[in-house]
Amino acid sequence: MRRFLAVLAGLLTGAAAWEGYKAAGNPDGTVLFGVRVLPRADDLSMPHLWTIAERLGAPELTGGRPVWRVVVDACLFTLGITTAGFVAGALIGLALAVAMQRFRVVERGLLPYVIISQTVPLVALAPLIAGWGGVLMPPWATVAVIAAYLAFFPVAVGMLRGLQSPSAAGVELMRSYAAGWWRTLVTLRLPAALPYLFPALRLAGAAAVVGAVVGEISTGTRGGIGRLLIEYAREATSDPAKVYTAMLGAALLGLLVAGAVSLLELPLMRHRRHVEVATL
Repeated sequence: MRRFLAVLAGLLTGAAAWEGYKAAGNPDGTVLFGVRVLPRADDLSMPHLWTIAERLGAPELTGGRPVWRVVVDACLFTLGITTAGFVAGALIGLALAVAMQRFRVVERGLLPYVIISQTVPLVALAPLIAGWGGVLMPPWATVAVIAAYLAFFPVAVGMLRGLQSPSAAGVELMRSYAAGWWRTLVTLRLPAALPYLFPALRLAGAAAVVGAVVGEISTGTRGGIGRLLIEYAREATSDPAKVYTAMLGAALLGLLVAGAVSLLELPLMRHRRHVEVATL
């Protein structure tokens, strides 16, 4: 209930800030030293929230489906791609973290390249991945690879930090029990890594959504929310509220993925606490 109230308060605060700036802001934006530091507050750039809500219920085209239905279908399509990319990226990140924790030479040799991989602009990388995999994979799989590329990094770094978090006394205690590396990993390191893993998974989920959306835009994959953003953006001058419906769908998709990870976190963290109490 506290989380629900916090989310509701955040939404109400955001809505009040939007409408408040629209009421008090400059229609031409605020310019400081020749640079626009605040956006325009006119109806073309910032439609009223109720206008966006009305547009969600209106038909996309004359006699067509309502916009909300089109946005939901596009989000479901992107959600499937995001799920595939997120799972693949999380598994790759976990494998890399375990390998880097097990072998120091792997950490020293691989971790810098893992970090450098995230400095490559995704907009430039996505067409290359599409070109490499266009013959071997369907378009949706290419987008999933792009989502996995963004998702593996926070999992690899966060899980590595978690696997290295047990104290030296705990590790020595496992050695005194003649526990091997695998048993130490399962009994000590993995439970200790859970508080680091789930924040990393939430970041990975959000990154996978960004990767899927950018991948759909860059590769021209139809059916998803990324392509819908481009199509609606073409009508921004004549129907600005329509653009924000697609943006709202993309934002809710990211929240949905992060919320799904949080639901997975609750039982596992509760089990971890029970195990710690039983051990004490």
